[in-house]
Amino acid sequence: MFLFFLLPILTLGIMSLQSGDFFNGFAFTWNFGNYSRGISVYSEQYLHAIEYGGAATIVALVVAYPAAYWIAFHAGPRKSSYLLAILLPFFVSFVIRTLSWGTLLADEGPLFGPLKSAHLLPLDFRVLATPVAVTGGLAYTFFPFMLLPVYASLEKIDRGLVEAAQDLFANRFEVLRRVIVPLSLPGVFAGVLLTGIPAVADYVNQDLLGGVGTTMVGRVIERQFIVSLNYPQAAALAFVFMLGLLATLLLYQRIFGTEQIMGD
Repeated sequence: MFLFFLLPILTLGIMSLQSGDFFNGFAFTWNFGNYSRGISVYSEQYLHAIEYGGAATIVALVVAYPAAYWIAFHAGPRKSSYLLAILLPFFVSFVIRTLSWGTLLADEGPLFGPLKSAHLLPLDFRVLATPVAVTGGLAYTFFPFMLLPVYASLEKIDRGLVEAAQDLFANRFEVLRRVIVPLSLPGVFAGVLLTGIPAVADYVNQDLLGGVGTTMVGRVIERQFIVSLNYPQAAALAFVFMLGLLATLLLYQRIFGTEQIMGD
């Protein structure tokens, strides 16, 4: 915990309060201006991260829950085969998969090009370099992190409880609403955590599928570290982002009982 968690955080915190530049060196000066400047200048990028990451988490949940439900309750002995079929594409590098989405969603790509040629879509119609493309890319990239916890939670449900509800004349919708969904909430909550946290911090999807107006704070941090070599500013941006995620997790734990969920 100290070597791989506390020490890096302490190093990041010290770096965020430094002044100077890469060529002349950095010095610790309690420079809190890195924080105020980062929040004021890049507030829009922070909002984009929350907006796109949150939307991607919801999309992943909407798609993953029915798929996990069908596999858990109706796939029979082929459950493992269906899970493997769904997860097999994710063995490919996510950069390659994201580039493939970029090709598919291109203005004159294989999906929209023929539709424009047939005058079914206006010539100026586009999805690439829009929030829709970034959100869809994030949802696709982190889909397994939602599917697997939800499936594990559904698979553990005692089928006797479902049969008991049916014996009490509950229809399929009532069984789903009153028995299955409540018992699967631990997996849903875990999936939201595992999907939402990396989604809001991602920058590859925004870089490959987004445009100038869709920049997320993860991309800003990456450029400050690697391109601008402004380590104190990048560390301050990362520290603010990390504290925001930590506050969200603590609130999540207080409302939904994360410790019990993860323990289950």
